[in-house]
Amino acid sequence: MSFDLSSRLAERRAAHLYRQRPLLESPQGVRVTVDGQALLAFCSNDYLGLANHPEVIDAFTRGARQWGVGGGASHLVVGHSEPHHQLEEALAHFTGRPRALLMSSGYMANIGAVTALVGKGDTILQDRLNHASLLDAGLLSGARFSRYLHNDPVSLASRLEKAVGNTLVVTDGVFSMDGDLADLPSLCATARAKDAWVMVDDAHGFGCLGRNGGGIVEHFGLGMGDVPVLIGTLGKGFGTAGAFIAGSEELIETLIQFARPYIYTTSQPPAVACATLASLQLLRDEHWRRDHLQQLITQFRAGVAELGLELMDSPSPIQPILVGSSARALALSAALREQGILVTAIRPPTVPQGTARLRVTLCAAHSEDDVGQLIAALKHALTKLPEQTHD
Repeated sequence: MSFDLSSRLAERRAAHLYRQRPLLESPQGVRVTVDGQALLAFCSNDYLGLANHPEVIDAFTRGARQWGVGGGASHLVVGHSEPHHQLEEALAHFTGRPRALLMSSGYMANIGAVTALVGKGDTILQDRLNHASLLDAGLLSGARFSRYLHNDPVSLASRLEKAVGNTLVVTDGVFSMDGDLADLPSLCATARAKDAWVMVDDAHGFGCLGRNGGGIVEHFGLGMGDVPVLIGTLGKGFGTAGAFIAGSEELIETLIQFARPYIYTTSQPPAVACATLASLQLLRDEHWRRDHLQQLITQFRAGVAELGLELMDSPSPIQPILVGSSARALALSAALREQGILVTAIRPPTVPQGTARLRVTLCAAHSEDDVGQLIAALKHALTKLPEQTHD
């Protein structure tokens, strides 16, 4: 007996859900070369345009010369280098928390934090639209796992009534496929009333939200008492790689002792930490990047509304155009690519059935002319699209 992999792949192709990896043949940026084609890209999470910033590259290069190109071991053996430690201290200061812990990826940060904090006999409550890494973490924890209605404190409250043991409420800060913000003040107040902790994965908020780029917690003026566990990734607004968890002294020491994805993983290259120290300063100090992003968001939403397309309720650089069918989303994406515009079609199971979309992401490196070009290309693509495009 063998695995019938061919049938699984054929079914995915037939449902317009087959995924392929575009080959990037240039550095990250708003103008890229993909599969041999020069394109204006609106699909990167490099929201502030720091992934290819000269100062960040210089810091990485100097770091590699001094510290080499490999972490060499786990943090608890001999892989915790001075740049890692300096970055943790800088991230703690940036988030206004006593400690921060550097992780190799956002996926590992979420799984590590959740599984170290709750287990059998405890409860974890999550937003229905949370990122896959958070949902996987909830399942892996062994805790009693329930999902409340999206951004709904009333639904959360009803589930908190049935919670047992230690209770952890988990939400994205900015939802990666919809672009909307968690109603964090209401969710935190609801959790606090039942003595539950709140954990926020603010992967898409850091750099974009808050006067200093401190993310959704800064945006709403909240503190560690509201959000005891704060997760951030470094591969998006920061433009580098890795992730971090910020919180109290006791939280970070608990994670060092019990978070398996931290304990049993080789540390990231120290040079990456050097690069992130440079990008953190740019992210924090160059307010014009966030101001420019907001101008582009306003321009884009006004232009797309005039085309009669359905935008989702997003104040963030993530600006999804709701299309419906996977076939139509793919057709629109292809029509844009023919005009030199790269926008990814997002389909189930990443999003619910019937809600396929074009996930447009804006970057501080985009110009107003770039956004105007995208809107014009969308208008042209709509005229070329068959009236009915079904899955």
